Amino acid sequence: MAFPKSNEVFVTVGTTQFDQLVSTIVDPCVLQVLKSRGYNGMTLQTGRGRPPVLVDAEACSLQVQHYSLKASLAEDITRAVLVVSHGGAGTCLEVLEAGKPLIIVVNHQLMGNHQLELAQQLQAEGYAYCCSCDTLADTLRSFDPGALRPFPRGDPAAFARSLDSMLGL
Repeated sequence: MAFPKSNEVFVTVGTTQFDQLVSTIVDPCVLQVLKSRGYNGMTLQTGRGRPPVLVDAEACSLQVQHYSLKASLAEDITRAVLVVSHGGAGTCLEVLEAGKPLIIVVNHQLMGNHQLELAQQLQAEGYAYCCSCDTLADTLRSFDPGALRPFPRGDPAAFARSLDSMLGL
């Protein structure tokens, strides 16, 4: 017996609290957009925030599961066909290096908002989409993963070569 292909979205808010993203992603309107785009499941990592209040996930037959924190997100990122994430640099780079389409939802309540700068730059270079909680449903409607550029692989040896060169080695 063949199981249906999982078309799962992974949503992460990182290790802090981003309750606005959690409540936005489980809003019935957003869940319906996800379902209309062919997604059939969602795993939601809530960080130190409140667990989601699922009003009507059953109505659009989208399977939603959630957890607060765990040691690694790698398995969830690997399993997902789309990642919706806060704008933390570590998470964004992990998702992009895994070759997954990424929508970055900026937390505008952060002081100094470095996440906005990173998200806008990744969008400007064509690696990710950037939006706010208020525009997430529209971004999901118009999202085209095929329009994203592949993120270039890092070269850890380049740093060592650069450092050697600067030190005259």
